[in-house]
Amino acid sequence: MRTTVRKGLGGVAVALALTLSACGGDAGGAGADAVDGEVAGEVTLLTPIFEGDTGKQVLEEELLPQFYEEYPDVEVTIDYTDYGSLNEKLTTSIASGLTPDVMMMGVGWIEGFADKGVLQDLGEVGIDLGELEGEVAQEVLNAGIWEDKLYAVPTMLDTRFGIARKDILAEAGFDGPPSNWEELREYAIALTERDGSGKVTRAGLDIMTLDPRQMFEVFLFSNGGDLFNDEGTEPTFNSPEGVEALEFIVQLVREDKVEDIGFSSTDADTYPVINGRAAMMVGHNDVWIKVQDAAPEVADELVPFMINGTQEAMFHGGTLVTVANQSQNKAAATALLEFLTGPEASLAANEQRGNVPARAELLDSDYVQDNPMVQFAMENLDKAHPEGGVPEWLEVRGEFGSAIEAAILGQKTPQQALDDLAADAKAAMSR
Repeated sequence: MRTTVRKGLGGVAVALALTLSACGGDAGGAGADAVDGEVAGEVTLLTPIFEGDTGKQVLEEELLPQFYEEYPDVEVTIDYTDYGSLNEKLTTSIASGLTPDVMMMGVGWIEGFADKGVLQDLGEVGIDLGELEGEVAQEVLNAGIWEDKLYAVPTMLDTRFGIARKDILAEAGFDGPPSNWEELREYAIALTERDGSGKVTRAGLDIMTLDPRQMFEVFLFSNGGDLFNDEGTEPTFNSPEGVEALEFIVQLVREDKVEDIGFSSTDADTYPVINGRAAMMVGHNDVWIKVQDAAPEVADELVPFMINGTQEAMFHGGTLVTVANQSQNKAAATALLEFLTGPEASLAANEQRGNVPARAELLDSDYVQDNPMVQFAMENLDKAHPEGGVPEWLEVRGEFGSAIEAAILGQKTPQQALDDLAADAKAAMSR
């Protein structure tokens, strides 16, 4: 096995990648699908997970040897990256005609690449969507489906939901986490503490550690809203449900003052809910891993809860595995995809990152049962909502943060912020 990190071709625009079909497709492909009836040849894997020394060890020393036991005539070349660089990596690979045989992508990414012919319809290489529907929650499986065809299979999820400190709630006389928006606001106001100068010393509800786009989506989905209409022709995040969700967020910060702007950020070393600087947060399921490292003595005080407006909802992202449409070695590529999304490899990958397995059978694993945040996420996947939904999502998603921040800072009303964002989305969708 060889481990390779390719050099990029420079700042090729996303639009370029999505106007190209996957040409070439021979990056690592030996051109031989089988030898004496056995899957064989070379394939290249592009992965944003298994990063760092620990991740590489899991993939190269623990998982791939199992794959080679079943497919000894296959050679996998690994191209490591991270999610911050993945889009450019994919873009440059496709533009240069060196599309990796197997590519890992995020939720919301599949539509754009499938729409332009970059991805293989997995039904054509023997992966049965019907069988997967019995093994993976439909809400999760939908992230890999475009125009009723399966193009990607999930291997791990990362979810966003409410997290509270039971001890801090109890001190204020609350028996448990809030059950709806009204209680969420009431609790957040009551739990906020400030010093003599008026500076927040404990946020009642921390919403600033989480990426603003994902934070907004949690409230959007819990208020019955969607990012786009069912036909994928119009943005709907500026609907009354979306505006009301953003108004609620703005009210929490600007009127109720449950958290000061700048109190936390997405690159915070320690989540404020762990060190007691926040009583509650809208956060990531990896909080359990982080609390074990930072303050294991408070781990049992953390309790997850669903954000509930008109419905209980949580956001889910994640990593899906795809095969390049122009791969010259689809048999080996498909075998690698099935291995990486199977229960053993999925469990190992999720354990390494503290994420949520996509397969329902792993709910009973020791890893999930010992991690209450991951267990909570898996038990509530029927309430999980992904982002994306249209081919232009990768062009639109980066604008959400500035729009949400403009509303929180009072530079625009929630209606103006979302209407302006919707206009940008419509322009991208009409190109």
